Parts: sequence; C-alpha cells; structure tokens
Amino acid sequence: MVIDLNADLGEGFGIWRLGDDTALLDLVTSANVACGFHAGDPLIIRRTCAAAVDRGVVIGAQVSYLDLAGFGRREMEIDAEELCSDILYQIAAVDGVARAMGGRVAYVKPHGALYNRVCRDAAQAEAVAAAVADYAPVSGGGTPLPVLTLPGSALRDAAARHGVPVVAECFADRAYTPAGALVSRRQPGAVLHDPDVVAERAVRMARDGVVIALDGSEVPVGARSVCVHGDTPDAVRIAAAVRKALIDAGVAVEAFA
Repeated sequence: MVIDLNADLGEGFGIWRLGDDTALLDLVTSANVACGFHAGDPLIIRRTCAAAVDRGVVIGAQVSYLDLAGFGRREMEIDAEELCSDILYQIAAVDGVARAMGGRVAYVKPHGALYNRVCRDAAQAEAVAAAVADYAPVSGGGTPLPVLTLPGSALRDAAARHGVPVVAECFADRAYTPAGALVSRRQPGAVLHDPDVVAERAVRMARDGVVIALDGSEVPVGARSVCVHGDTPDAVRIAAAVRKALIDAGVAVEAFA
C-alpha cells in the first residue's frame, strides 16, 4: 500500500502569510504551490519551490481562477479559451521558478472553486486539460503532466481525450456527499478539524479505498494521493497525525510523481 500526501502551500500574498509552509514541507510528499491567481506572489513562489527542492518534496502547480479577493473559492463564468490561457500561464510561471530553484513542476492540481467546477463542468474541464496538454512540449519528453482530480470527474474524462495522465485524489479533512463529491464549504461540517478523525479517515482511504459520506454510506475513492489542507487551523498537527497513522498502518507515504 502506497499513498502520496499532498497539501496546498505558498498561499500567502505580500506581507500576509497563511499557514506554516516550512513545517508542512517536512511532512508532505507533494506540494501544491499557489500560482499567484488565488494566492502567492513571485517571492512566495520562489521560496516555496526552493524549500520543497531542499526537502525532496515534489512540486505541483495549483492553478485557479483569477480571484485573489475570494481566495479562488468563488465560481466564475469564463470563456474556455481564456481559462485555458490562464491555466497555461500559471503552470509556466511556477515551473519556470521551480526549475530556477533546481526542481520542476511535476503535476497540476486545480484549486478551490475551479477544482469543484471541473469535476462536473465538461467545458471548463476541457479547458484545463487542453492547457496541460499544450504545456507537454515544455514539461519534458512531450508527455503531459498528470492532473489531480476526484475519481469520476469531468476532468478525468477530458484529460483522457487529451492524453493527460490522471491521478485520483481524496481529501482526508473534507466531508463527502453520497455521490462522491466534496460537501460545499458553505455547509456546516464540510471541513474536519480533529487530527485523530482526519488521520483515521486517511488510513481507511489508503487501505480500504473508501470514505464515509455524510449520510453514513461508504463512498469508493481508489485514490493514489490524499490531501490535507494547509490553510486550516492546526494544519501541521493534522498532517503529522495523518502521516504517522498511515505509516503505523503499514502504508508507505511516497510521492506519485
């Protein structure tokens, strides 16, 4: 049993800081680095990439809507070509900085509202997949970067059409609907904060391939990567609890990329 542990990092902006990136980089195997559209700026991207390279943590581009004020958590109606261009721009920016720091971007993960939208919206999913495919000649060997998404998402289908590899992802600290979607953050209980509860869910996701939905039903996840959010209170404690629980359960914590 092998699972990747990823977290959203570099989500400050200017003098404003969010979360303890340094501590989280000592725990995770993959870092979803904000690209400047929902959070992050050139200095933060540079420092986050450099710190990830120093620790051997794999770097991913966490692409989003252009929504600094809303932290990328507001859905947007956007032309497909414009969205494709925005995604391409973000991947290229973070990959360029990562390469300057001695690493590279090894995968792509949508953030926030875009993540949820491309799980169900074929048009926006197509735009994201097309951008990743367009970047393939730059990313190395002509092979597109893999994308992280929920099993059964529209992005998975769009990626397949573009020859983009897909890595199934699950969320240890988010509530699920019986249909396998993430519960909206507008609803109570959408985000879980108890480290023991989150750690137990992560182990079951990795070992048994299931998660318990809000109604008590079992939802299959079949994921290769499990996410813990870096912007929640006690994010470091939660990530540490998840990593320890996985290892204690005999699950190897290794990056997928």
